[in-house]
Amino acid sequence: MSRVAAIDCGTNSIRLLIADISDSNFKEVVREMEVVRLGQGVDVNKAFHPDAIARTLSAVEKYARQIKDNDVEKIRFCATSASRDATNRDIFIDGVRDILGVEVEVISGEEEAALSFAGATKELSQSDAPFLVVDIGGGSTEFVIGSIKVESAKSVNIGCVRMSERHFTQQPPTSAQLHAAISDIDQAIAIAAKDVPITTAQTLIAVAGTATTIAAAALELDSYDRYAIHLARISAEKVFQVAAKLQSLNRDEIAKLGYMHPGRVDVITAGALVLSRVMAATGASEFVASESDILDGMAWKLAGE
Repeated sequence: MSRVAAIDCGTNSIRLLIADISDSNFKEVVREMEVVRLGQGVDVNKAFHPDAIARTLSAVEKYARQIKDNDVEKIRFCATSASRDATNRDIFIDGVRDILGVEVEVISGEEEAALSFAGATKELSQSDAPFLVVDIGGGSTEFVIGSIKVESAKSVNIGCVRMSERHFTQQPPTSAQLHAAISDIDQAIAIAAKDVPITTAQTLIAVAGTATTIAAAALELDSYDRYAIHLARISAEKVFQVAAKLQSLNRDEIAKLGYMHPGRVDVITAGALVLSRVMAATGASEFVASESDILDGMAWKLAGE
């Protein structure tokens, strides 16, 4: 049995998974998430803000203590969209190395997609294949299709933070802002569709915080419940309804929603719009919400499974 730690550092959040893995057995020991907004301003400035680096390294210090306390044997730290774009990422990478003693892997969008696919499909039956896994992150969205393994994948820059900073200067957004965002998102999805046959999958799986938060809204949960959300099937109609509702609310009204993480309040409207456009482009009647994603894929790979 291997005790492994996977850290996924995205544009909006940083997450830790510690798990015991043996053959096909997976036991979660620790799973945590903090919204640190590492990608603050990266879309415009192409560099990390000092405050964003400080927030993120503070979370890394916390995770380092948990890793030490839990006698972890192997660690993998992956950074995604914001770190791919930031010209000063070495400052961040050096900071992580000083704290954890490991090298940050700034992985490609395609590798990010493959790891998400590995995590999201592990529990599902091959009778539901082929799968299209969609990972809506802070900076980018990954599309990956396959059955047992990845057949094609593409990453495009339409994450919830990037779209919020680029298009939504107020909440609720104006009609003009919505139309501009939709045009941007649809163009990116069309680019992804050139490499990934997004309309051919039998099952659409959506992973990461945007998708699971939309699932919580669709399920009308009073508070966020990952066990109720995991593997729930959410209709396209529900996704469209949730997206429209979020577009009509102000920031305070979104913050009062019981299932809403405080760090998602100002980006969830853009995230829901991305998911709704994905549903429209794929023609899928529903999506499967998965709490298993890139973190789980990283952990399985670390354990050699």
